[in-house]
Amino acid sequence: MTVLKNLHQELSRFRLRLVAAVIFVLFCFALLVSRLLFLQVAQHDTLLERAESNRISVVPIVPNRGLIVDRNGVVLASNYSAYTLEITPSKVADLEDTIDQLTKVIDIQPRDRRRFKRLMEESKNFESLPIRTKLTDTEVARFAAQRFRFPGVDIKARLFRSYPMGEAGSHMLGYIGRINQAEKKAMDDWPEEDVSNYRGTEYIGKLGLEQAYERELHGQTGFEEMETSAGGRAIRRLRNRPPTPGNTLHLSIDIKLQAMVERLYGERRGALVAIDPRTGEVLAFVSKPAFDPNLFVDGIDADNWRDLNENIDKPLLNRALRGTYPPGSTFKPYMAMAALNTRKRSPSLVIQDNLTYSFGGRTFGSAEGDRAGPKDMRLAIVTSSNVYFYSLANEMGVDLIHDQLEPFGFGRKTEIDLQGEVTGDLPSIEWKKKKFRRPEQQKWFPGETISLGIGQGYNNFTMLQLATAISTLSTGGQRFRPRLVREIEDVVKHTEQRTASDALEPLALRRADVDVIRNAMHDVTLEGTSRAVFAGAAYQSAGKTGTAQAVSLRAGQTYSSIKADERKRDHSLYIAFAPYDAPRIALALIVENAGFGSTSAAPIARRVFDYVLEGQYPSEEDIAKTQLGQTTAPIGTPRRAVDVPLPGQLTNAASAAGAASDAASAAPGSASAPAAAAAPAPAPALTPTPGTPPGTPPSSAHVPPAAPPPASRAASRPSPGASR
Repeated sequence: MTVLKNLHQELSRFRLRLVAAVIFVLFCFALLVSRLLFLQVAQHDTLLERAESNRISVVPIVPNRGLIVDRNGVVLASNYSAYTLEITPSKVADLEDTIDQLTKVIDIQPRDRRRFKRLMEESKNFESLPIRTKLTDTEVARFAAQRFRFPGVDIKARLFRSYPMGEAGSHMLGYIGRINQAEKKAMDDWPEEDVSNYRGTEYIGKLGLEQAYERELHGQTGFEEMETSAGGRAIRRLRNRPPTPGNTLHLSIDIKLQAMVERLYGERRGALVAIDPRTGEVLAFVSKPAFDPNLFVDGIDADNWRDLNENIDKPLLNRALRGTYPPGSTFKPYMAMAALNTRKRSPSLVIQDNLTYSFGGRTFGSAEGDRAGPKDMRLAIVTSSNVYFYSLANEMGVDLIHDQLEPFGFGRKTEIDLQGEVTGDLPSIEWKKKKFRRPEQQKWFPGETISLGIGQGYNNFTMLQLATAISTLSTGGQRFRPRLVREIEDVVKHTEQRTASDALEPLALRRADVDVIRNAMHDVTLEGTSRAVFAGAAYQSAGKTGTAQAVSLRAGQTYSSIKADERKRDHSLYIAFAPYDAPRIALALIVENAGFGSTSAAPIARRVFDYVLEGQYPSEEDIAKTQLGQTTAPIGTPRRAVDVPLPGQLTNAASAAGAASDAASAAPGSASAPAAAAAPAPAPALTPTPGTPPGTPPSSAHVPPAAPPPASRAASRPSPGASR
């Protein structure tokens, strides 16, 4: 039976399908058109930029880091270029095997592997990391011939930092190091302009002036725009902006003076800070023992790090900035100044010194060799009477002492242009409540005030604080914020920006009161505890010795029972300024565990004054004896400071050129004759007059690090029968 189809129904169904198909096609076409419009119009700029970025590669050009020079133009930090062998871990299939194969081509030591492993832990997988630095030309040629075997491995030219003076001034200069992950994370919070300026930068300042003046030293990053092929190969250079080198820092430090002081310390521990009281410029900033910052330039290896970090002498501790010590008797002039300022005592008031002072059932004693008798303020300072200042502290009370001495800079930061400074401890009742957590420890006991008068107890200060305090006292109250950098030079514009120390509000001290203290300190050098040290000096100075306990004595224990342990002996301190009538230098120093201030600390101060005021440099015999704490006044024939060369460094490029010229002229018949090695030229002496322009800085060519100056190794001990 034949089934008749409903043609009308079929036709309607077909038309419906056709319309649906047309609508679907039109919808798809509309989507395509809208997408094209979105890409061609709305996203035009974005896609064009992306296309350009695929075609054009922007390569950052890292600028040369700025130089650091001393007040006479001697280079303390410079740059040199060298080749490094670098691996990009993400491009290497088998990293360990690749390194094993590389060792057959280039000498790679186990320490290089350890350093590379540490860098991998601190970096991202796609970053290029050095496995060997400072390749020789032979090693570069050897690798270039077999480069095809090592995908992901390349040789790059890098700039390295050099510290030609080695250990001299290391805590002041600091060092640079590779940027770690924590520092990279911190950079995320920087302004975009700063982040952009550090693209391509791998090393930043980690410590000292390198850290504090990072932005000034870094410079402005340049760039190159290169057109690249689909495979990433450079086709042509489109445009470039050269980098701007970092600024040059001109320091107030005299590096020859700095190196001399470090030699005088020898193997002993301690710190010294010398300041020009007229300007606040720091002339010497010493912390001993020191370290060689060159070890950190391309990543310190584990062995050297262990030697530094685990060394019982703590060479990485900046004692001048972060080491706090009881000031001992160097605190007494400030106690006397506070007494005069508050009218607690007059200069003529006489106190009977019986060598002991009793308070609260406890007896406080005097130093060995002190003599009993009536003493006024001048004699109490000259003879370093403990009893006089015990009674004065009791009369004043802890809070009045705190309020009077804090303006001198005790117990607060000096705000020197270095990071990491500590405040020290100038105690008060409120200070103790904040210092301790347990309620029974927070209460201030009257007996604790007594020892404050002689610079013991809770008193703890840095040598930087003591130096700024004696600088203030020497000028009758004029205060400065100490500075290490005196000028910042723009090497492109050839302009210099003076960074003189900020003058602070002077202390309201009566001139007559200041003269009482200054005269007493002057008499210390004439008839007191440092008279033997300054015998025969061509200038007049003022000073105060100090001996501070390194450990507290337990009940029944005497000093003689612990002095056999070198690290438990008293510290030796000295504060001073000179010339007495018109101070040009003020200083504070400590020699740890060296006994009386007159036998170890004061002799170093004498030699510093001789250098600055007389242009004299101690004889080698005198240096050797001073290192052992066996001198007072200088022995041997002093040398002219200008005639003593800096170890391992020519002071300027002209000296090097002149030496080469002399050597060439010595062999006129030989055009290819090698130039004879030139002896180091002497560095210019410190010029104490403010405003004297520093010498022209040498070129940035690499100078090999200098070997540390020789030092006699011996325990420091006070001479028998020495005074305080």
